[in-house]
Order: sequence, then structure tokens, then C-alpha cells
Amino acid sequence: MSAPDITEHEIAAINAVLETRYLSIGPQIQAFENAIAAYVGTQYGIGVNSGTSGLHLTMIAAGIQDGDEVITPSFSFIASANAVLYERGKPVFVDIDPQTGNIDPSLIEAAITERTKAIMPVHAFGQPADMDPILALARKHNLLVIEDACEAIGAEYRGRRAGTMGDAAVFAFYPNKQMTTGEGGMIVTDREDWDALYRSLRNQGRDVFDAWLNHTRLGYNYRLDEMSAALGLAQTQRLDMLLAKRAQVAQWYNERIAHIPGLQIPYIAQTTTRMSWFVYVIRCADGVDRNDLMAALDARGIPSRPYFTPIHLQPLYREKFGWQRGDLPHTEKAGDTFLALPFSSVMTEQQVEYVCEHLRQICARLA
Repeated sequence: MSAPDITEHEIAAINAVLETRYLSIGPQIQAFENAIAAYVGTQYGIGVNSGTSGLHLTMIAAGIQDGDEVITPSFSFIASANAVLYERGKPVFVDIDPQTGNIDPSLIEAAITERTKAIMPVHAFGQPADMDPILALARKHNLLVIEDACEAIGAEYRGRRAGTMGDAAVFAFYPNKQMTTGEGGMIVTDREDWDALYRSLRNQGRDVFDAWLNHTRLGYNYRLDEMSAALGLAQTQRLDMLLAKRAQVAQWYNERIAHIPGLQIPYIAQTTTRMSWFVYVIRCADGVDRNDLMAALDARGIPSRPYFTPIHLQPLYREKFGWQRGDLPHTEKAGDTFLALPFSSVMTEQQVEYVCEHLRQICARLA
């Protein structure tokens, strides 16, 4: 489905770390944090060992406790909602805009209760959510905004970088992301108090001035090692190139799939001034069964994946909260019809043509 874009630049950076005595909590993590914060445009960057860990720590900083509610979309990777559960909070799902796949701001206010503490929009597939109305609602109701930007490094909303609009944001660097650290993530924020808190929480609850093996609060081992940080720093230095290469692959797909009956190319909102292509997700129109299309592609050796399976229909969430099919119709429609194709910055135009030629043949047969 994907492949990381690794060059001799990254390999040399990792090898250089192995020649030092610092494999954790060394100069590379600080340099990587500074580079991401500068790239995004925030005061602080805090490296962690995964995007999921970062989301968890933002829930702690937001003060989420038993029964507190966080409004978020169900059309997301499950980590966004799970982070709320880690602090015994309640994810409150609202439906999506059927065009973008992002949370529908017009449905948020009706979901706000006296227990609501935060809104967590998800920038799905690298396209920012419609943030201005979300931020206005947050101000009106005195709510925090946490951006799940795990899929959206470098994306821009009305000229503003994803990650700069809420109280904090989280990026993720799994191998299929626009840039990678293998495993890893980054919290960004402009809040000095949260910066200090995140650094303590990721390091077993130790504060800056704590003596050795003294721990101020409950914390976690969410540290990012020096090799991963060095890889991330090297990738950050190439990030605009990596995003441009992914945009080129997406353009190749768009040019071909736009002419295949029964398939729809990704929708880019007018508010998105820069798309950060994480995955390339098409939509199957009525009359084209997504699962049949997946099976036919698989039979020809071409991988594909549904994106996403709605969180509210996952067994845990059905059992714990009573969600069922029919509760979020646009989310469920997307879950039934969206399909991710092979996609990465190292794909060639010939590979894209190969996938699209088989899509043409299969759709002609399924029609």
C-alpha cells in the first residue's frame, strides 16, 4: 500500500547517532522538535514515540476525567477516540461532511453538553477540517481545541498551517505517513505550561528539576529515541520535496480516475490552500460495490484498503456506548464506499497507470 522515502541522507543521519554515546534523550530529539515547531509555526514541539501517545497526553493536558466529553468524528483512525477513553472520558461522535470526510462543524453545537471539555477535529487524509467555525464554537462555549493532525503535516487551511489553530496538535510519523521516524509522533503547542507538562508526562512524570528517580506526577515512557529523531530531522529537511512528490502522484491518479465511470476522485475544499497527501482515497459511486472492487484488485495483485471503518461501529464502541448502524449516515456511507489505493512518494507514473488500467477494466466489468 505504501513505502517510505528513504535516501542516503537519512541513513547517514542514523549512522552518525550510532557513533555517539547518545541513543536516547540527546541532541537529536531537541533538534527534531525545534525543526518541526519552526516548520509548522508553533513555539514548542514535543517528540513522543507515536501519534497515539501524543493524543493521549493532550487529553491529560486538557484535564479530561471520568465522564468528560470530547466531540470528535467517528470517521478516523481509532486512536483519536481511544485517547479519550484512556482518561475515562467519553468520545461524542458527530457526522462528517460527505464531501471532505471531515467533521461537519454545523453539527457540533447540538452535541455540546455541560460535560463537554474539548473538540478534537481530525484532518482526514491530509485535508484540514473547516476550522474557523470550530474555533468560533470553542470560544463561545469555552472549550479547548485539540487538532488531530496525525495525517496532515504541512497542510494549510486558508493559508494557516495545520497544527497552529488549536490549543495543541499532534502529528504522526508511521512509515506510511508523508514523513517517517519509523514509529513516532510530535505534539505542537504555543502554551508554555503545556510544553513543560508534556515533557514531564512523556518521561515517567519527571519534571526538569527533579532529582534522579524522583517523579512529580504519574507519567509514561513515551520518549522518542535518538535514532528515530535523527531520521525525523533528516526527513523534515526534505519535507517540502516529499509533499511535492506525493502531490504529483495524486495528480497522476486524478488525471486517470476522473475518466473512469463509477469512481470519484478526492474532493478538495476551497478552504484547503495546501493539501498534504497522506493516502489517495477514491469513492465508489452507487452501482459499484467497494468490496467487490477490492476483491477484484486483490486477485490482480493490487492491494487496497477501506478508509476508514467508522469508530462507532467498532465492537468496543458498540458495546460500551450502544452505537449502531444508522446513527451517523454520512460516516457510514463513507465507510462503505471509500477506498485507498497504493500510494507513496516513491510511486512512478507507470505504477499509477498500471493500477488505473486495472481499475478501468474492473469497473467496466462491474458496471
